[in-house]
Amino acid sequence: MLRFILLLSILFYTCQRSRAQQAVTPAQTPAQQLIANTGEDSMNTYGSGHAKTVISGYGELYYQRDFDRKQSLVDLKRAVLFVGHQFTGRIAFFSELEVEDAKVENGSFAGEVGMEQAYLKFSLNPRQYIVAGLFLPRIGIVNENHLPINFNGVERPLVETMIIPSTWREIGVGFYGQTTALPFTYSIAVVNGLNNSSFEHGSGITGGRAEGQFAGANNLAVTAAVHFFAGNWKFQVSGYAGGTTPLNPRAADSLQLESGVFGTPLYLAEGDIQYNNKGISFKALGCNISIPEAASINRAYASNVPSQIYGAYAELGYNVLQTVKKGIFSGKQVNVFARYEVLDLNAQIPTTGVYDGTEKQSHLVAGVGYFPIPHVVIKADVRLMHTGPQNPDLLLNPNPNALPYNPNNSFLNIGIGYSF
Repeated sequence: MLRFILLLSILFYTCQRSRAQQAVTPAQTPAQQLIANTGEDSMNTYGSGHAKTVISGYGELYYQRDFDRKQSLVDLKRAVLFVGHQFTGRIAFFSELEVEDAKVENGSFAGEVGMEQAYLKFSLNPRQYIVAGLFLPRIGIVNENHLPINFNGVERPLVETMIIPSTWREIGVGFYGQTTALPFTYSIAVVNGLNNSSFEHGSGITGGRAEGQFAGANNLAVTAAVHFFAGNWKFQVSGYAGGTTPLNPRAADSLQLESGVFGTPLYLAEGDIQYNNKGISFKALGCNISIPEAASINRAYASNVPSQIYGAYAELGYNVLQTVKKGIFSGKQVNVFARYEVLDLNAQIPTTGVYDGTEKQSHLVAGVGYFPIPHVVIKADVRLMHTGPQNPDLLLNPNPNALPYNPNNSFLNIGIGYSF
């Protein structure tokens, strides 16, 4: 009986991973959609359901042309190796080792080698499980489903990199499940909190992540999400609330910062909608970050932290080969898409901050992705960017011969991605 339940669980997990790759696979039935997992569950992917140890991975590289600066670059953005092991029918290990920007070199600002995930998964039953270790909180669309074959465009949506700092991973314990009577999945997790001493102007909360390295545990955070499925629609709301001061009380008091588990709090709220049917895909997401005590952080670190950040985007795509059933293009996809994003990394600033108009931005992205096979993609897109005016008070030692700031810019991106 236990083996039979395990087999059903494996089949359901495989179906959900296919759902995560909706950009390259048809829409699924509600039963297939309902399985709860972390979105990167590769143990049962590509026919590996009966293996004790599984190796897989993904990667992407790109070319970008910045027309305003007249500058081009190419980069191996990331190469990731997944290794998982099934100890028993109820206990498994998952890990992802990532190399960003091809290499790490002494004295160089670029490149990173890090564990993207490393956690144990304890299955309680086919509908519920616990994870413990370094994992990805369920926030937004991309964070859990960030394989390059899962999103349109060479770049990930900017709202989900600059505001929701994907890929966002922390150490903690999470509980995942799904209801039996209603089409709901849910998750709740406790993770280490952020570090406000590393918040930087223009990068949101990205610098405050510990990513598993000496994470302060004097402050913690709680994150939760709920999914609801209705036909070909998927709805999600998620949230994050946690302290941002990992210092001990004495050190925090010396900086006039509130310490403790939820000291100097930060709140993030997110909601998104997804639709996929007959080659048509639609996504929309909105999120907001509130830092009520940003003035205290600025007083302590002079980092120009905002008290409010927001962002939103909407995307529409279509597979132009959806109706092709025969010939050389059968089974292939050409996804055309357009996405519009708005964000403001200093939507509200405290009295200790300085407003920067360049952080209020809009981006229009349009492009195409060609899938010769389901797990390989060739992408190209154009991104048009518009920002607010530059604040001269934020310029340090400006060049008297410097060109005036251009609030409009455009980029050409070409890239490839794979997953195996």
